[in-house]
Amino acid sequence: MKWEKIKKWIPVVGIGIFIYLLIKLDITQVFGEFKTLNWNYILIALILVTVFLAVQTLKWFILAKRQKINVPFREAIKIDLISNFYGFVTPSKIGSIVRTDYLKKYGGDTGKGISNFVLDKFLDLSSLCLIIIGFGFLINQKLVSENYFYFVLILFVIMASLFLIFYKKSNTRFLLKIIYRKLIPERLKEKTRMLFESFYKDIPSLGFLLFAFIINLLNWIINYTIMYFIGLALGIDVKISYFLMILPISTLVAQIPITINGLGTRELTMIGLFSLLGVSAVKVFSMSIIGIIIMSIIPSLIAILFLIKKVPKNEIHDIQTI
Repeated sequence: MKWEKIKKWIPVVGIGIFIYLLIKLDITQVFGEFKTLNWNYILIALILVTVFLAVQTLKWFILAKRQKINVPFREAIKIDLISNFYGFVTPSKIGSIVRTDYLKKYGGDTGKGISNFVLDKFLDLSSLCLIIIGFGFLINQKLVSENYFYFVLILFVIMASLFLIFYKKSNTRFLLKIIYRKLIPERLKEKTRMLFESFYKDIPSLGFLLFAFIINLLNWIINYTIMYFIGLALGIDVKISYFLMILPISTLVAQIPITINGLGTRELTMIGLFSLLGVSAVKVFSMSIIGIIIMSIIPSLIAILFLIKKVPKNEIHDIQTI
């Protein structure tokens, strides 16, 4: 009972940290930073956001196509905006799994939809780990303990090993057969079996997944380049290579499901790491807020318009069943 009460309050932790930072840094100072913005750099960031959204969609769209889920790219962008809206308001962006429901209309049953989501999430996290490892060891210069990067390296190896094990249907069937026999109720056994079969149906080859992995790397680099231009707009004079080292670390910390979309924990990590480069906490916090506005809030508002207008019409039932 105690855990149930604690669990309800866990997502509030990050919001509490965020509000604490806002009060501690003085909101008037944050607004003062907004007044000094170089809007030319903000314009570049906004242009890059459109590229980012397109690549973000592309990274799971190509997987869907290979899984014989024939969703048009234009519709895929709408679905991506909507699923990211749900991801924006949930811990670890888990709400983005709503994409599974929308893909049913294009030949993606529940199993394929979940498979698409899991593959996308794995490629996302593993490519993030690789960026942290690569830039961490290349340009760290003792800003962060090397033990952290070894930890991420171990995490990457574990993730890759588990993926290669569970990539083969026969391995998964063998490892999960006890759970299936002992824990799955008899009335759900057939549905579970069908879900399992559809999960592995038309799963992309390892070679194709490597291609998708590269797109994920590109997607993260675009993401952090946007933040770099926001930083320039605020007068943060730090090389982009440091952004490519620090921001992935804060992103990984934000994946810990104790807050909504990493709010608070991400900012705290960014402030701590950028302070080692002499960047003020107010500027880092302001950068994070602007990043949230142009990369999450504005796309979420567009997604809300799609939901309100119920476009396309046959998405009405999908939305109601979420």
